Amino acid sequence: MTSHQSNGTSNGDVEAQVNEKSNLLSSPVKPEDARLMYLEKNEAASRGFHENRDFTEEPHQKGGDFLKAVIFGGLDGILTSFAIVAGATGGSLSNNVVLILGFSNIFADALSMGVGEFLSSKAHNEWVLKERSREKWEMDNYPEGEIKEMVEIYVSKGMSIKDAELVINTMAKYKEFFVDVMMVEELSLQVPEEDHKIEAMKEGFVMFLSFAFFGALPLLGYVIIPMNFPSMSSQHLFIFACIITGVVLFIMGSVKSFFSASNWFTSGAETLLLGGTCATVAYLIGQWVDTMSQ
Repeated sequence: MTSHQSNGTSNGDVEAQVNEKSNLLSSPVKPEDARLMYLEKNEAASRGFHENRDFTEEPHQKGGDFLKAVIFGGLDGILTSFAIVAGATGGSLSNNVVLILGFSNIFADALSMGVGEFLSSKAHNEWVLKERSREKWEMDNYPEGEIKEMVEIYVSKGMSIKDAELVINTMAKYKEFFVDVMMVEELSLQVPEEDHKIEAMKEGFVMFLSFAFFGALPLLGYVIIPMNFPSMSSQHLFIFACIITGVVLFIMGSVKSFFSASNWFTSGAETLLLGGTCATVAYLIGQWVDTMSQ
């Protein structure tokens, strides 16, 4: 009896597993679930997703396109602003001076960062396109040499000469596509889209907004708190700015982890530690200058 029950349970478990896999393979899966399948290492669901999908392009996580501008601009903005606050507090400057230096620097630097991001992205894309023109010219004038170079690259990556020649000669039939592949394989350069100037403008605008928004956060306490608590001292305002800056730095680091493989807490703590170090240096320098000038 015990053996029969054990076999029944075992068969039931097997049947349940088979049904579960069958459901995963047959049930409709939303495209955005592909990333979740990867994170959960759900091989059966991922297989069903790829076998049953009815669209040509597998969606990947969006939002990473402007991540560099948001994170870099935000970190630079909040650290620049807090460095001014820390340096001014260490140097015993008044709250009005903190606000004047803070807001004037933040918005001037935000504009500078935004323009700089646009110009640098635009210049990089134009350089890549110039390199692509050279590669296309070489392909037009000496295709045998370019094909030979690509075969050597693929062989160096582990392919046999026969397979490499088959792959490269097949791709070489489609000249524009082949040139783009050469850009990646030979020069490690990704060819920008046709609207790369618009994308560069977007990156610059995102950089400006991120720098200005996050840079203003440490200064808000110097505006809002005195309106409600006029008697609050500068030291208390500085402590409030420290708390706000620390929380924002940790959150920014945590959000960054969603676009990478790092743990959210580790990424947040790392950003907080690095930002805190920069702020501490600014405070100590301001204090040292104030002491030397007395």
